[in-house]
Amino acid sequence: MANKKEKLHLATITILVKDRQTHSPEVNKILTKNGHLIMARLGVNVQRHCIEGCTAMITIAAEATTKDIARITKELNNLYGIVAKACVVA
Repeated sequence: MANKKEKLHLATITILVKDRQTHSPEVNKILTKNGHLIMARLGVNVQRHCIEGCTAMITIAAEATTKDIARITKELNNLYGIVAKACVVA
């Protein structure tokens, strides 16, 4: 019997990067590796006038299986200085 194709869900993953200059390259590696699942990405500085050691927030919209969403979120949370939360919306 053939395997059923897993259902795709719409989700957001919000990522808090505590020092974007230091930690952004590691976050970007994970996001690039999973780029085929990402529909949109928005990144903002949390502290508007910060120059060094700035906190950033990235929100991505993804279409993926729940396993992929959980895996990406876990990979991000395993990085030092990163907090990621996923919300499956459909």
